[in-house]
Amino acid sequence: MKNNVLNIVLFQPEIPHNTGAVGRTCVGLGAKLWIVRPMGFQITDRNLKRAGLDYWQYLDWEIVENWAALREKLPQWDRYFYFTKKAKYSYLDVAFQAGDVLVYGSETQGFPDLFHEEYAEQCLRIPIRPQIRSLNLSVSVGVSAFEAMRQIGHSADMQ
Repeated sequence: MKNNVLNIVLFQPEIPHNTGAVGRTCVGLGAKLWIVRPMGFQITDRNLKRAGLDYWQYLDWEIVENWAALREKLPQWDRYFYFTKKAKYSYLDVAFQAGDVLVYGSETQGFPDLFHEEYAEQCLRIPIRPQIRSLNLSVSVGVSAFEAMRQIGHSADMQ
């Protein structure tokens, strides 16, 4: 398995445009995209490819059947961070490292309650004003993943 500077995990994504945009962000960062089934769309969906434009061919990505399969493939559990509006810690308070796993819940359901209970110390939020419920999934990935990359340091092939 190739070591990635970051691993971006979409847990049961529902909207192809978001997944395509996240894929494009991953290409820009050199991060691997992991998609945990079930998904609310087919990976061949025209909108997914459209949102990723012509960058999808450069994306390092993998689909796993369920959460257990992801855990088996990415065993570094102490470096998983779960982005949720229900977290008490800010993503700005974390010292990110190469190889970290950034996990994002589905657009309408977020994470199951079990995640908030079992991984409470690893749950992070992006501080926002109370006038909105949450940020768009692809925006959340962009904000947090670029902060993680800033902390880790820029790759030699980034301009």
